[in-house]
Amino acid sequence: MLDATSVRESLRHLSTFRPKIFGANGHHFLLNPVLPEEDISAFEHHHHIRLPADYRHFLTAIGNGGAGPFYGVFPLGRMDGMGEGFKSWTENDGFIGALSEPFPLAEEWNDLEGKPADELLDEDESEYEKQLDKFDKRYFNSSRVNGAIPICHIGCALRIWLVVSGTQAGRLWRDGRAEYTGIIPLRLEDGSRATFAEWYRDWLDESLRQAGISGRK
Repeated sequence: MLDATSVRESLRHLSTFRPKIFGANGHHFLLNPVLPEEDISAFEHHHHIRLPADYRHFLTAIGNGGAGPFYGVFPLGRMDGMGEGFKSWTENDGFIGALSEPFPLAEEWNDLEGKPADELLDEDESEYEKQLDKFDKRYFNSSRVNGAIPICHIGCALRIWLVVSGTQAGRLWRDGRAEYTGIIPLRLEDGSRATFAEWYRDWLDESLRQAGISGRK
């Protein structure tokens, strides 16, 4: 688990030193207020899931999103919107899948079968668009991310998802479908698969290092 006091102290130092960390110009190393236990329990009950313990601890003891890797951590049940701010999402809305269904992947996935060749765009734009639309409907189907919630925007419609159901529960996955690089397990610097707490701690340590402040003890 992340230590709430240590995280807050580290973020306070970072907000003072203001190192040039990608995305920090949006969150300014500030956290949102924590969520009450009853709000999280209501979310879990509504979606028939149990949030991973380390992420749940972050929401109740540290903050409901805010400062974090890339453009920061989303508030629970929200994600990046068009332009500034966040938007609420709804399960099975065409982007979010079914949260209580097991996450379908165990290894990286990027099935590009059916994606039209770039050369077709010059030869027959109408046919290219037709084939691409058909491909995209399969490639971006929300069932690809059943059992997961979006928690971070990397930029350019690339996101990080936290798995909440199935054998991968508690793990983070990188969604690169916007650039057709598929969905792959997020890994830490040591090559291990990332959990929320370790992912956040790695980011915090690296930010402190860049600011010239010592990281985790």
